[in-house]
Amino acid sequence: MTDILLRDDSDGITTLTLNDPGTLNALSDEMLAALSTTLAEVGDSDSRAVVLAAEGRAFCAGHNLRQMQAMRQAEDGGAAAFGDLFDRCTAVMAQIRDLPQPVIAQVQGLATAAGCQLVATCDMAIAAEDVRFGVNGVNIGLFCSTPMVALSRNVPRKQAMEMLTTGAFLTASRATEVGLINRAVPADQLVAETRALAETVASKLAAAQRIGKAAFYAQLERPLDAAYALTRDAMVANLADADTAEGIQAFLEKRPPRWT
Repeated sequence: MTDILLRDDSDGITTLTLNDPGTLNALSDEMLAALSTTLAEVGDSDSRAVVLAAEGRAFCAGHNLRQMQAMRQAEDGGAAAFGDLFDRCTAVMAQIRDLPQPVIAQVQGLATAAGCQLVATCDMAIAAEDVRFGVNGVNIGLFCSTPMVALSRNVPRKQAMEMLTTGAFLTASRATEVGLINRAVPADQLVAETRALAETVASKLAAAQRIGKAAFYAQLERPLDAAYALTRDAMVANLADADTAEGIQAFLEKRPPRWT
């Protein structure tokens, strides 16, 4: 059986590739389980950056609707199973956010519903110019309420509401304009552009990236004074690292840092 999630590690970068193109890389039970296990392993590794990619003509089309329909056979009409599914999906999204390494989505083709949520959850995203993004569940009578959480924390609220209530898709250029992705590039440059960004991220001090990423998300939902208090402590912890001291000294001495 072909692995549903592929992993490659090279030069401090871990590439995770969704590998179920027949379902448009849907977040099936199997895909969520593979992501959960592998993300936990990556978090404990020496990797310094993560790329989330996909095989086939779509990045991710969201939840596996066939599996969801089968859940309706339960006595409660699937309510418990649906709740469990969304809990497991939320947990995977939280793993991405809590991963010590920055995560970059490499997006091709299509990213819809929970697939769009996956892009919005990643720390950064680069997409091919022909990609379309949508939270289009409303088109089949299912409002994308859980994808809405990540989406509304990335794009302006009126743009998010229009996407959610109309099922309309964004082009890659529009997704860049509203902040859903960092940039759109020609399809034949997608892998190289994403890799270049990952290499830049991986070249920085891992301890600084770890502290900074955690602080970034922690401060977002706090009032201004609490956000400054939290980030003050993050910077103090960062400055206590011996490699940070070396980085500053190297800058003052106009030489490359000699990090351990």
